Amino acid sequence: MAIERESPFACHIFVCTYDRKREKKSCADHDVKTVRDRLKQEIADRGWKKQVRVSQSGCLGPCDLGPNVMVYPQKIWFSGVTPSDIGKIISKVENILKEQ
Repeated sequence: MAIERESPFACHIFVCTYDRKREKKSCADHDVKTVRDRLKQEIADRGWKKQVRVSQSGCLGPCDLGPNVMVYPQKIWFSGVTPSDIGKIISKVENILKEQ
């Protein structure tokens, strides 16, 4: 039986790493591993690991707009993410944490 409980995180960042093996466009066609790794590092460097979780995910849907990153439960969606966008995402997370 499933046990329901509240998430311990203020927000959860999902980074799509789905790979369609070049049969069709997907988030993995881009530098998504670097995006995920840098997000994780930035969260750790700021001491936010108890408040923010970064996870890789399977397909989120709009592959043609990828890589896609979602911030939940705030319903924030970033598409076309590159490593240069990490600062923008981190800034958004910082604002979320300030509102807690």
